[in-house]
Amino acid sequence: MPGVARVIKLASNESALGPSPRAVAAYRDAALDLHRYPDGAARELRQALAAHYGLDAERIVCGNGSDELIALLARGYAGPGDEVLHSEHGFLMYAIAGRSVGATVVAAPETDLTTDVDALLARVGDRTRIVFLANPNNPTGTYMSRHELARLHAGLPNDCLLVIDAAYAEYISRNDYDPGLALAGTHANVVMTRTFSKIYGLAGLRVGWAYCAAQVAAVLNRLRGPFNVTAPSLGAARAALDDVAFTDKAKTHNDLMLRWFVDEVRGLGLEVTPSIANFVIVRFPDATGKDADAAIDFLRAKGIIPRKISAYGLPQWVRFSLGLEEEMRAVVAALSEFTGHG
Repeated sequence: MPGVARVIKLASNESALGPSPRAVAAYRDAALDLHRYPDGAARELRQALAAHYGLDAERIVCGNGSDELIALLARGYAGPGDEVLHSEHGFLMYAIAGRSVGATVVAAPETDLTTDVDALLARVGDRTRIVFLANPNNPTGTYMSRHELARLHAGLPNDCLLVIDAAYAEYISRNDYDPGLALAGTHANVVMTRTFSKIYGLAGLRVGWAYCAAQVAAVLNRLRGPFNVTAPSLGAARAALDDVAFTDKAKTHNDLMLRWFVDEVRGLGLEVTPSIANFVIVRFPDATGKDADAAIDFLRAKGIIPRKISAYGLPQWVRFSLGLEEEMRAVVAALSEFTGHG
């Protein structure tokens, strides 16, 4: 950006601390074997995930990011004449995946920017094939409790697939939060997806995974490409998973930044939606010159790049990923100037 000494990118919910040094080393080591095809079955990574979470490796499917798995689930279970359901401000990939296979996309209204179980169930019909749920949700950062998640699943017909997108699960340590592993392990119509793009800092490598019933895993394995995850990506992901100390460090940093940033922004008179992830959304006034568009322009002029989320039906809100401490202090200083508190 012209005239800006340093760009602070806070638009994509990337890890503030970046990847584990062990993951970087594994990626570099893989350079010596770039002439070899990767293991198409991702056996070592699946076995590592199974050991880490206490799962059945045969029910794990790895993908080119969880986005690929979401798209494959839409291909496998929906099509013209079917419906795909998600919450009003749910992750945009759900609608994209549904429309890409010719399905009708249905959005259920939310309550206080939080997924509403009753609203979702009220829109489930004979043609509903998939319910996509981001928990916690992106871009709002709100979440559905363990009880509500179970209630949602109990209200779905057996031929409707519940896909729980738990991309930010590693950041969360609340007693009432459930990433969906148990449901996916005990019910044939539940899939849980996860990613190495967030807390593990491997967004550039595109590694995701799903846990599901054997018959769903078989569908995904038939649809995916034979070498859909590269060898360097597989090696780096396994190393990142093993480096528990680094992951804990990333979570601790996020916990501190989340509390500090929310308090600081609220102190400027701006509304912040409670979040349990590594990002928050901030509401700006409707007044011209003080609205979300003006805030984004002001921040960008200072080299700060947040995410405009009008595409999610939230035109007056801006999403900020949680970065390093000095980055977040720069954001607060800029917002203080923008709001006239500086």
